[in-house]
Order: sequence, then structure tokens, then C-alpha cells
Amino acid sequence: MGGLKAAIDYGVIGLLVAMSIVVFAIFIERMLFYRGLDPKRFTHRRELEIALTSRLNLMAIMASNAPYVGLLGTVLGIMLTFTVMGSDGQLDSARIMSGLALALKATAAGLMVAIPAVTLYNLLLRRVRVLLARWETLHG
Repeated sequence: MGGLKAAIDYGVIGLLVAMSIVVFAIFIERMLFYRGLDPKRFTHRRELEIALTSRLNLMAIMASNAPYVGLLGTVLGIMLTFTVMGSDGQLDSARIMSGLALALKATAAGLMVAIPAVTLYNLLLRRVRVLLARWETLHG
């Protein structure tokens, strides 16, 4: 059971860390792209919008699914705790509580990924709207 616990912990937490890295990488890449963007070089609004929103959908997917990945880790951790309790045939409240507390860390990790991801995504959407408004001012 120790190997299963490690797989659940490292698998879920590892996936959440990877999701967080992807979100921050997209944010940095997009901000650098927006900083160097010249709206005048785009002749069509849709062309500019496609360039501005590239990869934002991936960021939204990560932000919306991180809590569910954390919840999955929690459910798996609780199931593992109950399985261990059932196989041992004894109810040790300290062991149960520590198992449940460790399981809940996955939910916390999921929220720690989701909250900044949603915030960064919304910051990028605001920047997209500003750049589109600048383009419309230049071409309107």
C-alpha cells in the first residue's frame, strides 16, 4: 500500500506542479508577445484576435481543471486510507486523521494552482481587450 500512496501523492501533486508550470510559462510568453506587439501591422481584426488569444484556451483548461485534479487526489487518498483501515481491522483515530489530512493536501494543491491560473488568465484577457481596442482606434 505504501507504493500506491506514493503513486497517488506524487502522481497528483506532480500533475498539478506540471499544470502550474505550463500556466506560468504561457503567461510569461503571452506578456512578452503583447509587449512587443504592434497592432498597426494587422490589417484584419480577426487576425489580430487569433494572434492575441493563442494558447489562452490551454490556460483556461488548466485553471478550470486543477481543482478537479486535486479533488481526485483527495478521493483516492481517502479511499486508500479506508482500504488500509479495513485491511488492518482496527480503528486508530490518529492514523485515520493523519491519512485524511494527507489526502486533503491534494485539494489544497489544486486550489493553489487554480486560483493564480484564473487570475493570470483574466489579466491576459484584459490585455487582449485593450490591444483590440487600440487596433479599433487605429483602424476605425
